[in-house]
Amino acid sequence: MKSKLVECIPNFSEGRRPEVINAIVDAVRSHVGVLLLDYSSDADHNRSVVTFAGEPSAVVEAAFSAIKAASELIDLDTHNGTHPRLGAADVVPFVPLDNMTLDECVQLAQQLGERVGSELDIPVYLYEAASTRPEYTRLESVRRGGYEALKDAITTDPERVPDYGPKRVGRAGATIIGARHPLVAFNVYLGTDDVALARRIARLIRASSGGFLHVKALGMLVDGRAQVSMNFTNPAETPLFPVIEVIRREAERANTSVHHSELIGLIPQSVLLDVAARYLQLENFRVEQVLEYRLSDVLKQKSILE
Repeated sequence: MKSKLVECIPNFSEGRRPEVINAIVDAVRSHVGVLLLDYSSDADHNRSVVTFAGEPSAVVEAAFSAIKAASELIDLDTHNGTHPRLGAADVVPFVPLDNMTLDECVQLAQQLGERVGSELDIPVYLYEAASTRPEYTRLESVRRGGYEALKDAITTDPERVPDYGPKRVGRAGATIIGARHPLVAFNVYLGTDDVALARRIARLIRASSGGFLHVKALGMLVDGRAQVSMNFTNPAETPLFPVIEVIRREAERANTSVHHSELIGLIPQSVLLDVAARYLQLENFRVEQVLEYRLSDVLKQKSILE
């Protein structure tokens, strides 16, 4: 039987204290059968993103340990940052990789959600493919108003009743757990501190306000620069290149430019190849023309023959 492989990319509401970030990462590292792939932090967002993968049950255990560590070390009553958040362990998505289906990831989200709610006494909301209500397929709908709004709403608003856990919020807030396909988290920094421009561009490009399908975007101020923060939830359907070109055009109209861009976490190689092919205007481009792809394929065939 072929082994199953699942990816988990939890986002934590801490990007300034290395000792807390290390404790969360170490909680993931402590589990056999889990590969820590990447982690990154941002002080302005006050947020860290951790990426790991492995056999499903081991990944669920690692995710639980990381959520537990975050709930013990992060106090949202004293937390501040530019990124929206609902909890110390804010959002925990499962992504299918080898021999995994999205439905199986939904089951993992449900298992983890039930355990976090019962053992850690943290409210849990299911989102995207795992959502139990149509309005919660979109992460921003679950997170509306943030931690501060949820503290009151969870006890008074029937629509804010969690899927698992208590109908009250402690200092660790609530955790949003779900299942989704791979996405690309990508930020563009403008050559200005005009955050109103970044917000206007975000409204122009995001799907919810009539922009590109499968694009989520916010405008914020980071490191003294206006930033357009984006999630490409289906880069195969909506590639990066045309969206970045719109941002570049709008920046130039406002007498500024794109200063630099930033990748958060990992990106599929196919997405980068698509950007390169579009930028270079390559005709009839095939992935087999990439040296490393071709070499890997030849070596794989050779090992099979031997």
